[in-house]
Amino acid sequence: MTTHQKNNDRAVFATKFAAIATTVGSAIGLGNIWRFPYEAGIHGGGAFMICYLAFVFIIGVPVLCAEFCMGRQTRSNITGAYNKLAPGSKWHLAGYIGILASVLILSFYSVVAGWTIEYCVSSMFGSLDFSDRETGHEQFMQLTTGWRPVVWTVVFLLCNFYILMRGVTKGIERASYILMPLLFILLVAFCINSFTLPGFTEGITFLFSPDFSKIDASVLLGALGQAFFSLSLGLGCMTTYASYFNNNSRLGKTAVMTATLDSLVAILAGVIIFPAVFSFGLSPEAGPTLVFEVLPFIFNQLPGGVVWSTLFFLLLFLASLTSTISMSEISITFFCEEKRMSRKKATIVSSLIALFGGLLCALSFGPLSNFTIFGHTFFSLFDYLSSNICLPLGGMICSLFVGWVVDKRVIRNQFTNGGKEKFPFLRMLVFCLRWVCPTAIFLIFLNSIGILTL
Repeated sequence: MTTHQKNNDRAVFATKFAAIATTVGSAIGLGNIWRFPYEAGIHGGGAFMICYLAFVFIIGVPVLCAEFCMGRQTRSNITGAYNKLAPGSKWHLAGYIGILASVLILSFYSVVAGWTIEYCVSSMFGSLDFSDRETGHEQFMQLTTGWRPVVWTVVFLLCNFYILMRGVTKGIERASYILMPLLFILLVAFCINSFTLPGFTEGITFLFSPDFSKIDASVLLGALGQAFFSLSLGLGCMTTYASYFNNNSRLGKTAVMTATLDSLVAILAGVIIFPAVFSFGLSPEAGPTLVFEVLPFIFNQLPGGVVWSTLFFLLLFLASLTSTISMSEISITFFCEEKRMSRKKATIVSSLIALFGGLLCALSFGPLSNFTIFGHTFFSLFDYLSSNICLPLGGMICSLFVGWVVDKRVIRNQFTNGGKEKFPFLRMLVFCLRWVCPTAIFLIFLNSIGILTL
């Protein structure tokens, strides 16, 4: 089977490895390496991680399966998938939620990704000064305000644009072959370095020895939200990527592999960060600034700190890029298939929209910092609307749609590859999609919009 195989004039990933590499790349991003450690730190370490892993496999895998089923069955974009599986209905409107979410996330995500490039370059040339936490905080503010974030946001989006312009097989698939192994190599290198730190035992104990007395509603919902968002569920990117799967890809196995590798990256990030935090007497509850303020201070204390700092922010950049590629692909396939644009034109239009949103978000820390909508800057508004409203709604609707509307014969056919493979978990999958996943996601949604008080 060649990389130029077509199905209904659509490109198809050549191998099973390509399917896994691209979907794992879509899931892995700043949510794993940046968000997971500070969420685990805030919520008590081991207890949070146990809850997170449970939710990944109880909720994340079934919803991944639902998106995979929709994508490969229809060989279509997210709105087209709903239309083909339930023609004449209004279910396709859920696809627009995913497209909107992808644009909003890509806008503010690209700004943070731009920070990682600036930190990587600054580390490389030794211009970062993190001799103490106060200096580090001041430098972080200098690097992320004014017009400088605009430049680095544009640089990042140009990297994204270059890969997308090369198409599915020459761009996305080839990039995944290179970026994902490199990302894991860097992660393993940082983990090996953690073994040499004096706080290794204390950090590992914090992460892997759960204190179950710390589990409360806040920890449960925090872990549920992290599991949901780290897997990129509710956007439609997994549906889009699954539309490129070949007919031999085993959807159930791919879903489990994606969830497993995505969780492994999050755990490795914890193994990297917590021993370093404890080695230098810092707090694991530092929150979102953990990566950009605390870690550079730690690198500054290590032998060869410039090298470690440069490699770490390179790692963040690669993780960001694999995620934004998939988010961009959602709108590109929509423009190609629903608006009849060429791949080139669709990529340009999608990139220009992301650039416009990214500029608004980048300027939110400088010239537009005083311009707010309902008390939010553009950056925080895009974050809130996508993460707290669009993603939970999109994931819940997808789960209900596949669980209740899609013909079971379609589900069975997709997960057995037309009867060629065994899939003994069909009833369990449908039960989870009908009852377990929507209920859990609904709790996330209520919590995120402030209705469910903890």
